[in-house]
Amino acid sequence: MDIYIKNALIINENRKFIGSILVKNGYINQIIEGVSDFDDTDIKIINGKGKVLIPGIIDDQVHFREPGLTGKACIYTESKAAVAGGITSFMEMPNTIPQTVTQELLKEKFDLASESSLANYSFYMGATNDNIDEIIKTDPKNVCGIKVFMGSSTGNMLVDNKESLDKIFSQAPTLVAVHCEDEATIKANTDKYKAEFGNDVPISYHPVIRSEEACYKSSSMAVELAKKHGTRLHILHLSTKKELELLDNSIPLKDKKITGEICVHHLWFDDRDYNKYGTRIKWNPAIKSETDKNALFEAMLDDRLDVIATDHAPHTLEEKSNSYFKAPSGGPLVQHSLNIMLEFYYQNKISIEKIIDKMCHKPAEMFNVIKRGYIRVGYHADLVLIDLDTEYTVSKDNILYKCQWSPFENQTFHSKITHTFVNGNLVYENSVFNEEVKGMALEFDRKG
Repeated sequence: MDIYIKNALIINENRKFIGSILVKNGYINQIIEGVSDFDDTDIKIINGKGKVLIPGIIDDQVHFREPGLTGKACIYTESKAAVAGGITSFMEMPNTIPQTVTQELLKEKFDLASESSLANYSFYMGATNDNIDEIIKTDPKNVCGIKVFMGSSTGNMLVDNKESLDKIFSQAPTLVAVHCEDEATIKANTDKYKAEFGNDVPISYHPVIRSEEACYKSSSMAVELAKKHGTRLHILHLSTKKELELLDNSIPLKDKKITGEICVHHLWFDDRDYNKYGTRIKWNPAIKSETDKNALFEAMLDDRLDVIATDHAPHTLEEKSNSYFKAPSGGPLVQHSLNIMLEFYYQNKISIEKIIDKMCHKPAEMFNVIKRGYIRVGYHADLVLIDLDTEYTVSKDNILYKCQWSPFENQTFHSKITHTFVNGNLVYENSVFNEEVKGMALEFDRKG
């Protein structure tokens, strides 16, 4: 059914205006500025008065755990949570079981998503020390990027061979996204604190073990490799003030060869929060100091950091409740990332225009996503309606993640996502889902 969203406050491309959107055949057909009325019994009319209408969010880093780890999450459950949080497109990571390190396994993920994802999707091709022949087959028009773990954060996907890294950075047919932590530094720090505490190292030592030095050593190596080979490099989940010196805000995004991502948890939490949340906020890279958090926020505002993402990585609460070394790193975030950023808006730390730029416009531009990330005539109708004046408290009753917990449980947000449209389909409306139509594979405007 075609849709008319009327008289919302539309925020898009650094503009605010009262207006309406006509959606036909899944695309934005008209953008009407000013107050309007519409009377057509064949078209579903949604009253946006008093609400904000924005483009759908594009999250460039999630872990949805399928195949192989579906006790924690799956594409269906996590895409459903994402849509409820205003995320209409996601890019998912390769550290599943089996790991997505061949073209055949990559295609299997796309096939799974076509049958179960409520949001639009793409998947990273995973890199290992010896799969360059598979990497170079990757189609840049259909695949978001190549993922390289330059630090053994997950499983056994550590790429630590210099010759292998040279091949990946020199031959990758598309963007290379990196997780940067130096394994040798982490191991030395682990040995040091195990000697002091045994296996009972306090969780507060997580940012000391996975330290600023470990992050900078690895990320600076990635930048050096990228400059050597002219690689299009994207550094994921930056977590330290020091690493920001590797980034540049003097040129527009379209001309950048090296870009950086910030994740919502590194903007919200700092190392003082380990006492309250314990292993629930154990992520890799670690949440670090208040100084780091504030520097990252400033770098996000001044465009050294280009996009905001989640690194959504669910584990069961039973797993997360283990001791420091036994508890896995990662946590669920996609349902609440927009609410988190809007809290900063309520604190007068950021404008809504900037939030939309970093969560919608810039991911689309950075990855060359075709016809998404903006409210423009002819674009896919990926849209989100937000009520900025209704409070929303996270509770077990409204958490949609398969793992059924959130580090934001009992947090009250000042805003509530009321409607999410994916390709013109009203998929989410006031906690009710329409699951008849699935999302689409993202396409990218790149040379093949």
